[in-house]
Amino acid sequence: MDWVELGRIGAPFGVKGWTHVDSYTDPPEALLEYPNWVLRVATGQRTTRQVAQGEARGERLVARLEGIEDRDAAAALTGAVIEVKRAELPPPGKRQYYQADLIGLAVRNLEGVELGQVVQFVDAPTGPVMVVKGAGREHWVLATREYLRKVELQEGRILVDWPAELE
Repeated sequence: MDWVELGRIGAPFGVKGWTHVDSYTDPPEALLEYPNWVLRVATGQRTTRQVAQGEARGERLVARLEGIEDRDAAAALTGAVIEVKRAELPPPGKRQYYQADLIGLAVRNLEGVELGQVVQFVDAPTGPVMVVKGAGREHWVLATREYLRKVELQEGRILVDWPAELE
């Protein structure tokens, strides 16, 4: 089964079973629209929990999951990855892509230079950044319309307007 990471459980929030939540969705509050979260702990074991309550608190979310009634139970979930089945995600819009779908794609620039493969995304103040690793080199490419010229999912490649060498 194909799973997609949508967030991570953080430290407990208060004493009544609430936890901090790091959301990977855009906007972050979209994570709360999923009524059931599949939590994957470090051992790889998955368990499903229903979201009882959730809200935005500053730049993060806090949530209380069914069956988690105190701080100790919430602390036991710290670090668990929040996943959903790929089929549960809504289809992306035109020229929109899930970051998970771009991981592993080959990246080349307009000059035809192969920069490497997408290994991860980093959220930066200027927007999402694709981390592309190539032969002994790492490129941090802004993942915006200006720089992402063409994404060919079926062919497994991305064309970017990005120099091979930055001074």
